[in-house]
Amino acid sequence: MDLLKQAYERLQSGQLIQKIWEARKQIKPLISSTPLIHSLPSSEKIDSNVYLKLENLQKTGSFKVRGAANKILNLTEEEKKCGVATFSTGNHGLAVAYVAQKLGIQSTICISNRVPKAKVDALKKSGAQIQIIGDSQDEAEKYCYELEEKYGMTVVKPFDDLDVIAGQGTIGLEILEEVPDLEALLVPLSGGGLLAGTALALKSIHPSIQVIGVSMEKSPVMYESIKAGNPVVLREQSTLADSLLGGIGLNNEYTFHIIKENVDDLLLVSEEEIAEGMGFMMDAHRMAVEGAAAVGIAAILNKKLSKTYRKMGAIVTGCNVDLSVVTHVLQNYVQRNG
Repeated sequence: MDLLKQAYERLQSGQLIQKIWEARKQIKPLISSTPLIHSLPSSEKIDSNVYLKLENLQKTGSFKVRGAANKILNLTEEEKKCGVATFSTGNHGLAVAYVAQKLGIQSTICISNRVPKAKVDALKKSGAQIQIIGDSQDEAEKYCYELEEKYGMTVVKPFDDLDVIAGQGTIGLEILEEVPDLEALLVPLSGGGLLAGTALALKSIHPSIQVIGVSMEKSPVMYESIKAGNPVVLREQSTLADSLLGGIGLNNEYTFHIIKENVDDLLLVSEEEIAEGMGFMMDAHRMAVEGAAAVGIAAILNKKLSKTYRKMGAIVTGCNVDLSVVTHVLQNYVQRNG
């Protein structure tokens, strides 16, 4: 029975890898193929070659547009007429709203009170209907599915959906085109759509590459779920990496299993280390990025990895951050680093 299960899982993985290649062609008109830069400042700090995939330069300010575009483009014409809805910590909502507007589709974005003002303001300008519900993504999710039941809208999940996973996986293909001999990649981890898709894409081409998920110490749901061997629920806590908040769903269908089978390690970084990563990106690269985007940099700067790699990379996932947060982080960074 175990052999049959393994064969079935290999078949599913192969089908999803094919979907990643298909997604690459399909989403091209709606996304940017973002730069992969050799970061000399971070390379010098750890005596390695560090490459940064700048998804903060994406059209919506984050990588999320890839998965949202792939999902919505795959809807039937009847589904498009009924509109789409989603629940989000901000970036996925912005992505869904952007794609829906481009395609002339009605969209409703459900968010919690924890979503930062910069993202709320951007959502209000997006043309979507905005619903602010409760104090967690889980509460926003519940309301989103009520809209689906009441109005027949299609829910565009933030991560646990094969089309979304495939869309995010296109980042892996772009990275290996630029640096085919990359030895390790650090990927911010929340619900796991980005990590799952990227891991499958990378390992289908380069099986020995080390794919490492990075999350924050406060409420790292996927990290704790993998440790427990099944999805768990954690109370959300305030964090600089607010985009990484939210549950993975007790009935998680895809991302939990893909990550468990294909990801080599999971790391956590502290709030101080995230702030250092954000400050470093502003100082070294003149880029204001959100806390979630800085977790990979934070892990590199604080030497969290178990070994040294000749060539390694990190995905910088987004730049949708409040100016007040940027100012505070930069002031503290300058004080600490003179």
